[in-house]
Amino acid sequence: MAPKHRGWDPSLWVSLRPFGIGEQRPNNYLELWKAAVENRDRLPYAWRILNQGVCDGCALGTTGLSDWTLNGVHLCNIRLRLLRLNTAPPFDPRRLADVAPLAAMSSAELRALGRLPTPLIRRRGEPGFTPLSWDDALELVAQRIRASTPGRVGFYLTSRGMPNESYYVAQKAVRAMGSNNIDNAARLCHAPSTVALKASLGVGATTCSYSDWIESDLIVFVGSNVANNQPVATKYLYHARRDGARIVCVNSYREPGMERYWIPSIPDSALFGTRLAEEFFLVNVGGDVAFLSGVLKQILAEGWYDADFIARYTTGFDALRAGIEAMDWETLEAEAGASRAEMRRLAELIRDAERAVFVWSMGVTQHANGEDAVRAIINLALSKGYVGRPGCGVMPIRGHSGVQGGAEMGAYATVFPGGIPITAEAADRLAELWGFRPPTEPGMTTPRMIDAALRGELDVLFAAGGNFVEVLPDPERARAALARVPLRVHMDIVLSSQMLVDPADAVLLLPATTRYEIPGGVTETSTERRVIFSPEIPGPRVRDARSEAAVFAELAARVRPELAACVRVGSMAAVREEIARVIPFYDGIQRLRKQGDQFQYGGAHLCAGWRFPTPDGKARFAQPPLRRDAPPDGLFRLTTRRGKQFNSIIHERRDALTGAERDAVLISRFDAERLGLRDGDPLRLVNERGELRGRAMIAPVRPGNLQAHWPEANHLLDPDLRSPVAQIPDYNALVRVEKLT
Repeated sequence: MAPKHRGWDPSLWVSLRPFGIGEQRPNNYLELWKAAVENRDRLPYAWRILNQGVCDGCALGTTGLSDWTLNGVHLCNIRLRLLRLNTAPPFDPRRLADVAPLAAMSSAELRALGRLPTPLIRRRGEPGFTPLSWDDALELVAQRIRASTPGRVGFYLTSRGMPNESYYVAQKAVRAMGSNNIDNAARLCHAPSTVALKASLGVGATTCSYSDWIESDLIVFVGSNVANNQPVATKYLYHARRDGARIVCVNSYREPGMERYWIPSIPDSALFGTRLAEEFFLVNVGGDVAFLSGVLKQILAEGWYDADFIARYTTGFDALRAGIEAMDWETLEAEAGASRAEMRRLAELIRDAERAVFVWSMGVTQHANGEDAVRAIINLALSKGYVGRPGCGVMPIRGHSGVQGGAEMGAYATVFPGGIPITAEAADRLAELWGFRPPTEPGMTTPRMIDAALRGELDVLFAAGGNFVEVLPDPERARAALARVPLRVHMDIVLSSQMLVDPADAVLLLPATTRYEIPGGVTETSTERRVIFSPEIPGPRVRDARSEAAVFAELAARVRPELAACVRVGSMAAVREEIARVIPFYDGIQRLRKQGDQFQYGGAHLCAGWRFPTPDGKARFAQPPLRRDAPPDGLFRLTTRRGKQFNSIIHERRDALTGAERDAVLISRFDAERLGLRDGDPLRLVNERGELRGRAMIAPVRPGNLQAHWPEANHLLDPDLRSPVAQIPDYNALVRVEKLT
């Protein structure tokens, strides 16, 4: 797409200070320098990855240095910081002969050691790891799986950099071994989005494209911070503003990066910054349902909805209307933490917008009522028919490059490939395609695998990537659960802290290839449902590293020799041919062969022409209940936030967007003054699960709410608190604040 408006627009500038000197902002040019220094030993290879590969950072889906939304260079600091994971040489395996010195290292220091060099094993009572052959490693895992039962083995796949082909082969292999206990990182991020979207619209992904941002009149971000997590997307927001779009945010914190950003590839933005979001609606943590319901209540009262669309293309409106009208404003205001006037203001913006896009992320989904919050967003979108047409849509934006495809390939405990429910009929169809019948009982989700491990009910846990100790609520509980699994297998690119948890019997480390090393190339699915080919990039290799697809296929062949011909992998091209047969909406993946090849399944807009793939062909309104869980006096709502990091990979101790150090506790000025706190004062957050010591950072946060970094605050979270259907953990808590002297 070519920008409509050329030239500079001073009305959007943040400051006349060139390059934002003296402003609180990230230095994107410094990131380029740091990446060059960090990869100086393999600069040509690093450049080929950037120039030819599909980004393994967020799910925006750039190929090389370009994408399909706007012309020009697209490169962000997240991708630059992840580059070393792909270029690092392997470390000397003797470094792991004694893990005691490694226990004191940070995760960053463990990664800095280099790539995993070869299969390694540590048995109970041994001080460290020793090398073994791939044959011995795979035979050990196969023996343990054969000696166990399908219900006592669990498999987890990460989302950073893993391609569709690996997800597909892995889930097929696990099902060939007789289990549906395979899950991926989508369980911990957008599982509630999939549940709510499927029920309301009949689809499980974004209904629109990034280009719709630029065509829209109104973009509403709910619990989402693209300036931090998908920074290249700020370029789209720049052009959306230039074309007249209004950008607003619903959040408990006025995110500085969403308010203003210096976009390095746009000259006037690089020099003077760009004002992005015009208005912020600050709500309580978990108050989204109440706030959005209040907005809808105002729209209904004023008649600012599309009655014709609702009558012809939806169901459930009358019941929803009755439920919304029965909600009193006092309750909505108290639960939302926002006034009726603020709710009316957003309702007015929706009234005046012919086209609108709603974008949300972890601030919405990582709650015990995550599904309900997504339903509340969908209700607003349906009130004006903001789906299935240009400039409109609902978009659960993805923070990891593999997470969209992971669930769609079937690496999910609760569905088969293509998001098909696990039923006998679906298993029969797969039996015809695969040559074996998969099990028909849904498997254990990721949190339930850890529950089972803690109870001593898991014999084998195979984790391809990820780090349960630094990702799940209550890290010590996760550590204790891992320590009870007789055989743990960790397949990854680099070392992580969970690998160092002492073995109950044995811990096996397996070196993985990156997506750029897999022969024949692979594919990724972006947030906007674009399936993109990522070619193999010539360069140095870790001799003993293997792809997850190859390892899972070989493992299944050893566990079930009679199915070896059904599960072994010939080539990635052959895998793509099979994906196209098994998942009809991925037809076209088999034709992707070279850099730049891509297709967008479903087209630019799902539900185009207001045709919804639901049983009756109509979209469904759903009534999300209010939580009615005001915290007791003296307690604050705490939510966990990301800083200068990618998932649990922390890149800097200080977040350049906010100025917050890792021990910062973001607190409103009102609450700080009430508690006698000043900027930088030491404090302690306390609840029944433990305490977190940090320092106060006065910030534009809704009073009564706090923010602290993830994973540092994870030990304050209740691991048993999860959403009812998607089973996503709640990454929020109630805490007391104590001033320290």
